[in-house]
Amino acid sequence: MRRAPAVRSPPSEPPEALARLGGTPLWTEHKAQLIERYLYYFVLVTKHGTYIDGFAGPQDPEHPEAWAAKLVLESTPRWMRHFYLYDADVRQVARLRALVAAQPPRDTGRREPRRHVAVTHGDFNAEVHALLDQGVIRGTEATFCLLDQRTFECHWATVQALALHRHTGRKIELFYFLPNAWLDRALAAQQDVGVLERWWGRRDWEILRAISGLPRAQIVVRRFKDEFGYRSAKALPIYERADESRVMYYMIHATDHPDAPPLMARAYRRAVLPKESPQQLALELGLDSLQPPTDAEE
Repeated sequence: MRRAPAVRSPPSEPPEALARLGGTPLWTEHKAQLIERYLYYFVLVTKHGTYIDGFAGPQDPEHPEAWAAKLVLESTPRWMRHFYLYDADVRQVARLRALVAAQPPRDTGRREPRRHVAVTHGDFNAEVHALLDQGVIRGTEATFCLLDQRTFECHWATVQALALHRHTGRKIELFYFLPNAWLDRALAAQQDVGVLERWWGRRDWEILRAISGLPRAQIVVRRFKDEFGYRSAKALPIYERADESRVMYYMIHATDHPDAPPLMARAYRRAVLPKESPQQLALELGLDSLQPPTDAEE
């Protein structure tokens, strides 16, 4: 097993502040909309992108509007070029392949770039190393990875492999979902210590029992910065619909792109509002051009 290196205890300094998010509190059913809205903004800026989803099948097949892979794949303008979708469940893989097959062909009249969409049946914790070793993750292309684990699915070694993959340029941007509302129960119920050590990447996972909520999320945030060198890592709360004071998840957003934190704060505020037009965004964000990628960029 690839084990993450030991790190010092979290410092006593105040944690990085949450973005002043405002807006309507996001519920668990809005997680996918938050990811899609953020990537919509970023693609308008970069005009390209690679999307990796380690646990890509729908968590609730009855509600496809809450399926991140579907929303991202169908988002327009269709300028994101590469998609790598993984799931260990054969039924989920069938859903992913049906989703891909249902996508419309490339619209050359709108100068849409060629797309590559790969669906892989397997444990992402094992498959991620093969993906990164293939050299298909281009160093110059904005790359985003969603790690929407149920509870202990995502090994820390997987996060480490993604975070440290690039030695130059921008790091792979991560969206890591940390369970909050039921984590204490899950820690107590899990009898296999190996599961917890692989998830936490160290043997001191019991420190998580002594704290809860945002302070616990900030320990994870600090690890993203100290171990992986991300310029920014923030914990964004995702609430329970029935109780808007109860945080179900914290989404840890880790990036070293200077434009990313304000774009994520905007996405959080507006995830459930009507989407701004590209022209409106161009004015508000000061974009020089909304032209699609040129042939040379495909």
